[in-house]
Amino acid sequence: MKPLGGPYITRTTIMAALMVAIMGILVLIRLCFGLRSVTNLNDGFPWGLWLAYDMVAGSAIGCGGYAVALIVYVLNKGQYHPLMRPAILASMFGYALGGVSVLVDISRWWNAWHIVWPAYFNLNSVMIEVALCVSVYTMVLMLEFAPPVIEKTVEWTGRRGGDLHAVATAVEKVLNKVLFAFIALGMTLPTMHQSSLGTMLIPFGPLLSPLWQTPVLPALFLLTALCIGYSVVMLEATLVSDRFARISEAHILGLLSRYLIAVVTAFLAIRWGALLYQGNLHYIFTSGGLSFAFLAENALYLIPVILLWPEHRRMAPHYQFIAAMCILSGGILYRLDAYMIAYGRTGWRYFPSVPELLVTFGMIAVEVLGYVLIVKFFPVLPSVEHAHPAALATNRSVA
Repeated sequence: MKPLGGPYITRTTIMAALMVAIMGILVLIRLCFGLRSVTNLNDGFPWGLWLAYDMVAGSAIGCGGYAVALIVYVLNKGQYHPLMRPAILASMFGYALGGVSVLVDISRWWNAWHIVWPAYFNLNSVMIEVALCVSVYTMVLMLEFAPPVIEKTVEWTGRRGGDLHAVATAVEKVLNKVLFAFIALGMTLPTMHQSSLGTMLIPFGPLLSPLWQTPVLPALFLLTALCIGYSVVMLEATLVSDRFARISEAHILGLLSRYLIAVVTAFLAIRWGALLYQGNLHYIFTSGGLSFAFLAENALYLIPVILLWPEHRRMAPHYQFIAAMCILSGGILYRLDAYMIAYGRTGWRYFPSVPELLVTFGMIAVEVLGYVLIVKFFPVLPSVEHAHPAALATNRSVA
């Protein structure tokens, strides 16, 4: 792995920094003057865009590291290891910003420190499990991303020598010996809280449309986390290869797409099977706008399965990009529908305000800005000289 290098101040980083600055001002206004000063939340819709997208969908976007780790460390498929560091970096941003969005969303934000004090825990609530898992997993991701930081430190201190270099080298050796424990924890925690995000919707009962309300929501949310995780890895690798003129990773992404197709197929089978078993199929065509949302979700999932089913298409970067975008959009839409659009109380309406939207766009800009700057400075992406031979061949054919 090597730093990407290049200028830090570019059109992309300037635009992202501007959006982050706007978000910072709006968040400060919200913290000083309350939720009503910037949001359209009400008693009928206490959970709005910040929770539905920034946390519920954002945490799934941060599951790329989890999804790839299952293949690398559980299935022992070492050829996918070059995808790990970029995936962990994206996951770290996704979960960290999801936690920040929850802090901004809760009304008495100054009491957020209660999460570290067991006396305040409500052990009968599934929400405490989600909160604890997300908090701990964010710290685990930071530790999992420590190797490139330590490697950069060792390289920097090596040019100067002395005691600092010896300390950095010793830390690197210790980290390599204990990292396996954090990897194991990092595969356990998302399995728990991603399924629990589905469990949280079951008590909603009839407030959630029958097209989404089902006892198998925990399984569906876990599968969507994997679907979104794999799609984010494919999308990130495709964009980085194109934007920075790097060696194409289409070959390894083509192999990864086999797992993506399997997970998407399992999700569709379970979801439609649950609808059939519960006798809710007729709601597909009788739910008004929700019927369109339901069909749009399923189309966005089904198109990539059809698109990537022939093996020769799986190795084509443009098909990989289209498939990743479709599944990412379908997964985000599914979670937005379940937590915001398909949920409703009689007599209440909600649509995000402009400041709510700008804060969400700012959260996305933080991820883009942070990712670009970090891959340019730290050894996150695989170097060209260590690329897989098939990747070099794919790059020549694409060029």
